[in-house]
Amino acid sequence: MPQSGHRGADPPVHAATRRPADHTSAMIGVIEATGYHPTVVADGVTSALGGEPVTAYVVHHEPTFDHDEVRRHMTVAALTPSRLVVAHTDEHAADDLLPSPYTSTTSEAISLSGVRSVIVSRMVANPEKYPGASLPATAVSEVVLTVGWGAVGRIDLEPATCADPDCEGDHGYTGAVSADDFSLRMSAAADGADAVSRLLAFSAELSRATAGR
Repeated sequence: MPQSGHRGADPPVHAATRRPADHTSAMIGVIEATGYHPTVVADGVTSALGGEPVTAYVVHHEPTFDHDEVRRHMTVAALTPSRLVVAHTDEHAADDLLPSPYTSTTSEAISLSGVRSVIVSRMVANPEKYPGASLPATAVSEVVLTVGWGAVGRIDLEPATCADPDCEGDHGYTGAVSADDFSLRMSAAADGADAVSRLLAFSAELSRATAGR
């Protein structure tokens, strides 16, 4: 009678690694919808991505006034699994260097482990009627996202004082040092409630991505 062979334990089954959703195409679609040199802006951002997928993004198109002309500024912030990519594109008038109007794009890629602070300031009108986090776009009137990674710092100084109102001594200066590498502001009045909601969502994703790093 043939003996049955010993069957070893089945190898463990590993679940497939879940890849993050790639929103690069959606981001480029939003850039194209602005009509502001979309090929230039998109190329400046995607070249800094290094082939990584975009897990979250925010696009801000802002006109600025230069004497009697309107210049435009585009800010794109994209989050990847390992980095925060920030790109700025500006319009410039013709000058001695270039005889025709031109654009300049500056991009910076920051490792998520290098992000030191994510500051989100939310302004809420009629706070007694605030519906809670379920409907932020209809209640938050303005959002300011400030991200610091140590490249740029801001020092705010003011003369130091003491408790004696009649004191005329020199107490030097007091102040605070804060990181201010990147700041983006959106308001419902200027950009629309949807833009405010998108910036809130991006801020939340950035906070989650940098938590514990």
